[in-house]
Amino acid sequence: MATLSPVSRESDRQQMPQRMRRDVRLLGDLLGEVLRESGGEDLLADVERLRHAVIEARREDPPPRADPVGDEIAVLVASWPLDRAELVARAFTVYFHLVNLAEEHQRIRTLRERAAGGAPLRESLAVAVADIRATAPGELEALLARLRVHPVLTAHPTETRRRAVTAALRGISGLLAGLDDAPGPGAQAETQRRLREEIDLLWRTSPLRVKAMEPLDEIRAAMIVFDETLFRVVPALYRSLDHVLTGADCGRVPAAAPAFLRFGSWVGGDRDGNPFVTAQVTRETAIIQAQHALAALETVTERIGRALTAEAPVTPPSPALARALEIAGAEHPGLLADIAARSPAEPHRTYLLFLAERLRATRLRHADLGYGDPAGFLADLRLVQDSLAAAGAPRQAFGELQHLIWQAETFGFHLAELEVRQHSEVHARALAELERGEPPSPQTQEVLATFRVIAWIQGRFGTRACRRYVVSFTRSARDIAVVYELARRAVPDGRPPNLDVIPLFESGADLDHAVEVLDEMLKLEPVASKLGTPNPAASRADPAEAGSGGAGSGAAGSGGAGSGAAGSGGAGSGAAGPALEVMLGYSDSAKELGPVGATLRLFRAQAALAAWAAARGVALTLFHGRGGALGRGGGPAGRAVLAQAPGSVDGRFKVTEQGEVIFARYGHLVLAQRHLEQVTSAVLLASAPASTAPAARVEQRIADLAGKLEAAALDAYRSLVDTEGFATWFARISPLEEISGLRIGSRPARRAAASSGLADLRAIPWVFAWAQTRVNLPGWFGLGSGLAAVAETPDGVAEFRRAYREWPLLAVLLDNAEMSLAKTDRRIAARYLALGGRPDLTAAVLAEYDLTARLVLTVTGHDRLLADRPVLSRAVALRNPYVDALSHLQLRALAALRAPTAESSPDRPRLERLLLLTVNGVAAGLQNTG
Repeated sequence: MATLSPVSRESDRQQMPQRMRRDVRLLGDLLGEVLRESGGEDLLADVERLRHAVIEARREDPPPRADPVGDEIAVLVASWPLDRAELVARAFTVYFHLVNLAEEHQRIRTLRERAAGGAPLRESLAVAVADIRATAPGELEALLARLRVHPVLTAHPTETRRRAVTAALRGISGLLAGLDDAPGPGAQAETQRRLREEIDLLWRTSPLRVKAMEPLDEIRAAMIVFDETLFRVVPALYRSLDHVLTGADCGRVPAAAPAFLRFGSWVGGDRDGNPFVTAQVTRETAIIQAQHALAALETVTERIGRALTAEAPVTPPSPALARALEIAGAEHPGLLADIAARSPAEPHRTYLLFLAERLRATRLRHADLGYGDPAGFLADLRLVQDSLAAAGAPRQAFGELQHLIWQAETFGFHLAELEVRQHSEVHARALAELERGEPPSPQTQEVLATFRVIAWIQGRFGTRACRRYVVSFTRSARDIAVVYELARRAVPDGRPPNLDVIPLFESGADLDHAVEVLDEMLKLEPVASKLGTPNPAASRADPAEAGSGGAGSGAAGSGGAGSGAAGSGGAGSGAAGPALEVMLGYSDSAKELGPVGATLRLFRAQAALAAWAAARGVALTLFHGRGGALGRGGGPAGRAVLAQAPGSVDGRFKVTEQGEVIFARYGHLVLAQRHLEQVTSAVLLASAPASTAPAARVEQRIADLAGKLEAAALDAYRSLVDTEGFATWFARISPLEEISGLRIGSRPARRAAASSGLADLRAIPWVFAWAQTRVNLPGWFGLGSGLAAVAETPDGVAEFRRAYREWPLLAVLLDNAEMSLAKTDRRIAARYLALGGRPDLTAAVLAEYDLTARLVLTVTGHDRLLADRPVLSRAVALRNPYVDALSHLQLRALAALRAPTAESSPDRPRLERLLLLTVNGVAAGLQNTG
């Protein structure tokens, strides 16, 4: 049996960095004090009894198939009253939150220490630029000109923590950071006292939500990320690239780094299967985002303005700035006089403070003083910058003021580009109603209202604020044409919104036929007109003519107002020539095809789409709908970019950021900058032909073997999930149906409320529930059967070993599976699987696990799982026993809730609460569960 680590737990602890070991020990001791004060010695004793038992259960290596120690733990857990079991579950959950903080701070320390060392970090912009300069020196400038990295935040419900818990953890995090800098014993003692206070509050804060999250709650949570991290990290990242490009002249010459980041958001716009996201919610979202963007720009403009005390005799204004001040004084004499009185003979300061007042007026809707759009604000900033440079003050021109310009270019007045998503079937039903002349149903009225709100947002905040419209389950060009037609009908007497309608290909069949759909889309007049490839036959024809694979000749919607290329780059897109955007769905494809089938099918789709775009001179942006969990396309982001099909990146990378991943990647300035730098450096490297050519040759060399891998893996996966009764079995062995009780998102777990099968089950609860069972099946099932088919081919294993070292896609597939296998626990998993009463399914899952673990190690050449990632291996090994504790508590609740008498049991509400508490804790322990 594959093992995670052949070394002892104590050895793992000793290899932990000293300061992290100190932090973990301190936080654990403080939590113990809080438990003793709150629940008495008995509570702490029960927690310790369970802690020692689960550690002891893992001492044997490899562990035996029989689990007598696990039986003893189950007896211990069953002996506690439910209220005591709840408290123990909460204790382990709080412990994981604290350990997560300690690990986060160690990552931050490590990054800072490496940066202080002077050598470029691995996966850094410095390394990427140096590599491109060495291998393709003439390509860097053009690549930077079209560079675009576009994260899109979503409200996909995988973040289990309440905002109150997150706030408490933020307080503890700040104190933990202060431990390194406390200037003496007294300060240390005070920091520890405050840590006790904050940990006590965290312990007393309910981890479960009383009421379900609403869309506006999700919007407020997203705003925290923008306010506290993203708005501040953007100029820091650009400046780090500028240092690489301009060297010692950085900050005293015009910036060479372009504003290549754009942020999008589905929060408040994604209504696919979520009836709570309405047109009114989308309108309110746009208003909230704009308020935050304008307030942030106003604050920074005022700060820089107040600090810019360069006086006119030393730093005279340019004629253009002097003229602008005259005009401002003539139009707003009182305001200018008041500012100038506070800034005598400081023209640059005066004008920047005037701009801050204009931003405030824009935010408060004072039309006489406010800006009409961010372009006017950017022009004013550049006016000040040019004046400072001309006056011989380049450091003032290209320092902090450049940071503000970068922020304005990146966020505009809208903060993040709000995207709308809806299912193709909803559009089809709406148009059918309208064509029959029926009174619109409430759902159709809502669809039409959404288009009117998009038009309103564009009129208020500009087209860039909300123009992308994603169509889930796009199966033909008709699905795109219908959207344009509905937009036209929604605003019959006015100007329809300018839309970029983006097809989302999710199923295996849809991925296979994506190119054919795009060929038909080019015949749609709104798409053709924006791409500059007018089709003489195209007109405002009935969208029914844009069929699935037929010669659809017409598009709905007018060619002027309301027209838009699917994902056209628009102003400042950085893309040369006509631009098109296509979204690829990782979650549903993985649920349908399994991890191997989805990975290879998505790769082929990318390659086909890239070749299609290159042949037509279209700048293609592939929008990757990845999740946080490995079973939904998650994993290390930089490596994922490098594993894309050659030619499919070409300077542009757009990806969803979901749930717990948002706070893991963007919850701290240092970690956010590092993540964005890793992604950007990978985008640069993946766009350089010299970097991608070797991988393309490997792919061609093992194409036949990859085909065998895919076919056998898909057959094994579909054989399992298509087994009669599988859906019922899965619901019995996991907390699938109870997960909605966490109230972690506004979106229902199923697209069809009345459905109980797998087809309408969203991928998030599918992956989330499997993680809770400690099986992690979506991350590896079928891979073992696929590798077995490869092993039956002469030299197949040897070829795959070589390809693992040379082909990034295969390396990512196997390494991610290895991580999933490492977080799987066979003995605990067997207890969950047994709850279903289907020995055949249990045997199939465990046999595939054993086969996969063995053959993954055979191909990678590792002697144990995660052998080449010691830090991660150590973290998983140290966490696993504590996750076991929560799993045993969860198994007690789950078994009782699945008993025949559960419905009538007076303990049912308490059992459900215990189950949800453990779900919350396991998620904290495993981290990337959704």
